[in-house]
Amino acid sequence: MNRYEVLYILETKLEDAVREAEIEKFSNLVTENGGEVESVVKTAPWGSRRFAYPIDYKTEGFYVLMTFTGKPEFPAELERRMKIADHVVRYKVMRK
Repeated sequence: MNRYEVLYILETKLEDAVREAEIEKFSNLVTENGGEVESVVKTAPWGSRRFAYPIDYKTEGFYVLMTFTGKPEFPAELERRMKIADHVVRYKVMRK
């Protein structure tokens, strides 16, 4: 099991309940695939921040940082799911 860190940006226009559901969805995806989110503190929403340049005509995003452990093939699945998610603007998965 490797340790990973993912930083992803959600749209700011989402309601709080929908935003929390998206964060929970990705946390559950980790546990469903045999991984473990290291702690609730490590899943830290950074909040809304302005972009340095517009991304898909959006100027702000809601940043979320999550650290987790997982199998070496899991980050590819996580990236695939984030790529097709409607509310994810950008994402980056890194091995710690």
